[in-house]
Amino acid sequence: MVGEDGEQIGIVPIADAIARAEAAELDLVEIAPLAKPPVCRIMDFGKFKYREAKRAHEAKLKLKQIQVKEVKFRPGTDEGDYKIKLRNLIRFLGEGDKAKVTLRFRGREMAHQEFGVRLLERIRGDLEPHCVVEQFPRLEGRQMVMLLAPKKVAVKPHHPNNPEAGQAPTPKAHKASPPESTAVGSK
Repeated sequence: MVGEDGEQIGIVPIADAIARAEAAELDLVEIAPLAKPPVCRIMDFGKFKYREAKRAHEAKLKLKQIQVKEVKFRPGTDEGDYKIKLRNLIRFLGEGDKAKVTLRFRGREMAHQEFGVRLLERIRGDLEPHCVVEQFPRLEGRQMVMLLAPKKVAVKPHHPNNPEAGQAPTPKAHKASPPESTAVGSK
């Protein structure tokens, strides 16, 4: 049996353990029922369940849901549109989301799929520092699909009161105070 403060009480008959729990106005909880002899603890079970629920809730809040964001291209996408879409892809990957690049062919563009392959290779080359290719381009009907995942980067926790992790606080520059006067009667 384990006491309310965590101290080891030892092997105690069940009636005595229940009496001790009632005297302390707490619960007798069986921790390890398969042990020989079974291990029990005197504790406030309601408070224990509340703390576990809070801990589980905090852990759930820290999880980030990864979404798959899609950006659509065409084989004839112009340079300005290409740069805007590339900037959006970099933003999505920077936020930790996966990106799905879809290249849609229409009509006779299917006859010249090499233009689409070149465009996807260019996208992959431009995004090299930001991502890894999770699924290489493959043709699905009239569109080519490529899946990109962000590169693993050590996330630095940002605390407004603490300086950045691993860096020493930078001393603030002080304004130069005017030199003290040595003339008599000044102050």
